[in-house]
Amino acid sequence: MANAGIDRGWPPPPAALLDDERLSAAYAVDDRSRQSVRLNFVSSIDGAATAGGLSAGLSSSADKRVFDLLRRLCDVVLVGAGTVRAEGYGAMRLDEASVQWRRANGLAPQPVFAIVSGALHLDPGSAVFTEAPVRPVVVTVGASASANREALSRVADVLVCGAERLEVRAMLGELAKRGLRQVLCEGGPRLFGTLLEADCVDELCLTLSPLLEAGEARRIAAGALPRARRMKLHHVLVSGSILLLRYLRMREEDRGASAVG
Repeated sequence: MANAGIDRGWPPPPAALLDDERLSAAYAVDDRSRQSVRLNFVSSIDGAATAGGLSAGLSSSADKRVFDLLRRLCDVVLVGAGTVRAEGYGAMRLDEASVQWRRANGLAPQPVFAIVSGALHLDPGSAVFTEAPVRPVVVTVGASASANREALSRVADVLVCGAERLEVRAMLGELAKRGLRQVLCEGGPRLFGTLLEADCVDELCLTLSPLLEAGEARRIAAGALPRARRMKLHHVLVSGSILLLRYLRMREEDRGASAVG
């Protein structure tokens, strides 16, 4: 992992920078037996999800360190096909230190890579599939071309979740059947919006990059919601001028406590 110094902004900082063990504890999920969907995004301080068309343009060594750590903690990494193509994803493979950590903590050596694609414009011969340490999953809909589903089924488990559009709860149910309860979604904005619409977002990890982008860059979530989703701040980590935020789903008991306060 990138060796970026990270300190705690809120709650109050400890005496020293966070090592990997304490950083892992800061992002730990309390109950791994319950399915949880975590989103991880980076944004400029004026709300742009990309710089030069890519999220990588907003990234930093601190952001990459948390990015790697969240992969270490999850069961499955969920990504939209458009993001896979745009960001140049290859095979999903953790480094040896992460593999050893996962084994020591009772997890499979590698997380599963799951790609969401309605049209299935994916190359079965790409490194995403041919060099994967564990068999990937492709999530699609019934309207996708059967020939494409057949071709991809040779290199991945193809799940049909919905007829014309993605049925998020069906997808999460299929992942849970495979023991993939801790879901880490890395984008893109349309998939984030679809998860929000289905009310299936439990957590957002957001890196705020100290850049002003302006222009026509997209936000981290796309689409429309009937009402806003309220989240609660869990922590703020600081690395120079970069903020690493963790927000958790606001539940009924949290709303009640907030109203009393």
